[in-house]
Amino acid sequence: MAKKTTIGGQALIEGIMMKGPKKTAIAVRMADGSIDVSFMPEKHIREKFKILGWPIIRGTVVFAEAMVSGYKALMFSADKSGFTDLEEKEIVANNDKELDVEKAETVKPEVAQTVQSETHDVLETKSTVVSDSKDKKESALMAAVMIIGSVLGFSLALVLFMWLPAFIFNVINNATGDAISGWRSVIEGIMKISIFVAYISCVTLMGDIKRVFMYHGSEHKTIFCYESGEELTVANVRKQKRFHPRCGTSFLILMLLIGIIINGLIATIFPIVTKYIVIWVAVKILMIPLVCGLGYELIKICGRYENLATKIISAPGLWLQRLTTKEPDDTMIEVAIASLKAVIPENPDDDKWQ
Repeated sequence: MAKKTTIGGQALIEGIMMKGPKKTAIAVRMADGSIDVSFMPEKHIREKFKILGWPIIRGTVVFAEAMVSGYKALMFSADKSGFTDLEEKEIVANNDKELDVEKAETVKPEVAQTVQSETHDVLETKSTVVSDSKDKKESALMAAVMIIGSVLGFSLALVLFMWLPAFIFNVINNATGDAISGWRSVIEGIMKISIFVAYISCVTLMGDIKRVFMYHGSEHKTIFCYESGEELTVANVRKQKRFHPRCGTSFLILMLLIGIIINGLIATIFPIVTKYIVIWVAVKILMIPLVCGLGYELIKICGRYENLATKIISAPGLWLQRLTTKEPDDTMIEVAIASLKAVIPENPDDDKWQ
């Protein structure tokens, strides 16, 4: 029996995070081939302040919470899968080999083996003593990297999607004697979408990112299988579509399109704000919560209903998912199934659309 589920997911490094009505699960393919399923505790600020759960307002809150939990899940999956340990293990192995060779060459042959054994014991003891200190330093370093990365990412996004389109438009508009002033929002919007699509196209060429996009495809297929009422098996999941209307990719492209409309209205009603690039960029930043809120509500509608209007709204996002999702292999589907099964509520009523 077909249904519309509220369960949604996110592709990770060698894994999938699934958010259910009651809990959030992270399934990761371990280095030994097994699948680890862990649960991530989440606290929603909407539960404490009811106003943050109101339509339009809730979109920005949900997006912010998703960014935070998604990043935590990504780091968790990188650690669980062994992705972050590969380079470190290679360095340690090489250092151990160099140390053994050096010791063997500087002592007499008859005592070389004894020296190597004693050296190994000393290193092992020292490693145990400093392990706690090393873990604390690594945690502090990771926190610093997260903060710096977030700041740099936010700054880059402002430059690419806010300042650069406005700057380029001003240059062209001045060169044409203000002939295209009335098309500011549309032209800037087209530039934003072009930058976004170009970025996605480039990162798809990276091997590790391509695997994440394959897991993204397995997430969509598994949710479709669950919604169709079929048993969650690899064979049943494999035959499903990989383009889902409630995808985060659809949400992002929808935000860009809504931004064109809202910014166009502002530029038409208050043309003076477009005369100064700093003020214009500030206005667009202030409009982000509204754009995010409207995009979220539209995504929910598209996920709940299927008609001509929702198909038109979903079309751009579904098209872009041809870049952000790839056909998964069976091992990836197994991970997606494990993560979805872990969050299916015991009470079917908990999974109904609100």
